Amino acid sequence: MKKWTSCTLSSILAFSLFISFTSYAQANSNKETAVSKEAGNSFPVLTKARKPEDAGFSSEKLEKVDRLIEMEVASGFPGAALIVIKDGKIVKNDSYGYKRKFNEHTPLKRFQKMKDDTMFDLASNTKMYATNFALQKLVSEGKLDIEAKVQQYIPDFKDAEGDVIKGKDTLRIIDVLHHTAGFKPDPQYHNPTVSKELYSQERDKTISFLSKTPLTYVPGTQNVYSDVDYMLLGAIIEKITGQPLDTYVENEVYKPLNLKHTKFNPLQKGFKPKDFAATELLGNTRDGVIAFPNIRTYTLQGEVHDEKAFYSMGGVSGHAGLFSNTKDLAVLLQVMLNGGGYGKHAFFDQETIDEFVAPSEINPTYGLGWRRNGDASMEWMFSPYASESAYGHTGWTGTVTIIDPEKQLGIVLLTNKKHSPLVNPAANSNQFYGDLFKTGGYGSVVTAIYEALESNEK
Repeated sequence: MKKWTSCTLSSILAFSLFISFTSYAQANSNKETAVSKEAGNSFPVLTKARKPEDAGFSSEKLEKVDRLIEMEVASGFPGAALIVIKDGKIVKNDSYGYKRKFNEHTPLKRFQKMKDDTMFDLASNTKMYATNFALQKLVSEGKLDIEAKVQQYIPDFKDAEGDVIKGKDTLRIIDVLHHTAGFKPDPQYHNPTVSKELYSQERDKTISFLSKTPLTYVPGTQNVYSDVDYMLLGAIIEKITGQPLDTYVENEVYKPLNLKHTKFNPLQKGFKPKDFAATELLGNTRDGVIAFPNIRTYTLQGEVHDEKAFYSMGGVSGHAGLFSNTKDLAVLLQVMLNGGGYGKHAFFDQETIDEFVAPSEINPTYGLGWRRNGDASMEWMFSPYASESAYGHTGWTGTVTIIDPEKQLGIVLLTNKKHSPLVNPAANSNQFYGDLFKTGGYGSVVTAIYEALESNEK
């Protein structure tokens, strides 16, 4: 009897252990399956809406956008490409006018028609879709601390004995991102008449000169938009990653997203001039009133227009140099709307995005690089209808991007408004005829898009 009881107890114990082990294994298996499923989850990817109404737009009202741009093209505006996305759907993807109308000042016998896949010189939108994307990724990965001093990443960045205004020793990455670092807007390293001892048309020398560029105000006391800020940030990315900026973003961001039309120095990477919207008619001469060593005098098409980027930085800089088209940029906008990922690829997280688009204390229309719909002064870019949380950027060549997370809306308007003569180069060497059109001012087109949203109907 005792023997039977002992055997029975042993059997029961063994069975209990088996059940416990099985339950534990099953629980862990379920956990692993759950983790596996979670890891395999995809971020939303863009699909084409069957009709605008599927994404909450009025087809009839969207036609107003077409009429506006087409009327301006008929009146002399060079051209544009537009894409609108909402709720993960491509609502509109159209092109207007011409990518090239002139050879220098001579009109072409046959204008080159704009296409939906035409690539544009993004100018300062480079700051967001190259530099900020890289920075946001590095912050998410714990490889960059925006509260750290610039000096931590670039040891030569420090105050010098003869500096009139000091502050480099304590300058933080976040100050540079907020455009409160103390730099003037454009030191023109490429032009010896302006830059003097900081003159450089060599990339490595220019990067070394960033640390020597004098401050013009005490950091943190003003908000002054400066290209130097993003040239410096581009150099910091290169220090952290050990790679050129273009190599890093192309391999880490654009290639995983299969963005084949987003490049620095695209003419060196298999593209032809006909793939691009042209910019200035006479190189960088502003119709002949500007001169400096090695200045281009021919019509630019596929070469970055920005002088510092082209002459001083070899076409690759944190502030300018990126080319793209509307469809590629729509994917990058969707990455932001998705909280940092697209398809099976995660680049950064929502917490990092929130940090980068939060308003600056000194100027609510700025985040960390991003321009924000911070107050009524930004209606020229965002329209009266954009959410307070909307953000984006513009580029001097004629580009604007809008990201409205509250409405899950993205707008990319790319124009070649600088592909036109100057109005009066002697009086204003930066005002082109293309700047005088509503399409070149962005806001009218953006407003018409928002007004086409059915949710905006009175």
